[in-house]
Amino acid sequence: MRAVPAELAARLEDGAASLCHAWILTRTDAVVLGFTDHDRDLVVDGAACHAATGWTAGAHETTAGFSPGLAAALGALDDSAVTAEDIEAGLYDGASVACLRVDWRRPDLFVRLWTARVARIRREGQAFTAELEGPLADLDRVAGRTFGRLCDAALGDARCGITAGPDATCDKRWRTCVETFGNGINFRGFPAMPGEDFLTLYPSEGERHDGGRR
Repeated sequence: MRAVPAELAARLEDGAASLCHAWILTRTDAVVLGFTDHDRDLVVDGAACHAATGWTAGAHETTAGFSPGLAAALGALDDSAVTAEDIEAGLYDGASVACLRVDWRRPDLFVRLWTARVARIRREGQAFTAELEGPLADLDRVAGRTFGRLCDAALGDARCGITAGPDATCDKRWRTCVETFGNGINFRGFPAMPGEDFLTLYPSEGERHDGGRR
């Protein structure tokens, strides 16, 4: 539930037409950048939000349940705001973004609509697209390891430990790891782990039941 200042709520009820959006971006190096779709600069929540920066909100998608919401922020590269050099240096990776609804006549009156994190940002000529993920995205991440018969390392990474050429392929199986790559010592799966068929096995008449098959 959003906390809307009483005075702003009253203006909304009266149909005030003096509302705009502001976006406040905080990079991991503590640099704060502000943007607004109003036609003049505003100071919102202590951040200077600049007009005519080319930053606009793109399509916003969200789904019910626990799926992470995705949004896009579009903009033009500006030497005084978002620069190509900063994007290439990864300075926006993981930055937090807050979207606010603001009364431009009284910028101290605002409500926070949503918060997100920059998942990816890419250049497209003299423009950029930042893909944003909401707080629910943390619920979509795998924590810890998944136990299974197949290896969960990526071919050639530190956990795999081998040097793989561009044409090398791996199907994540124990036999391939041992016979093709000679890398069984670094296999990151559990090849002897019982599969789902283990649950449906039952003794059959005439078979040898000494535990030797399992």
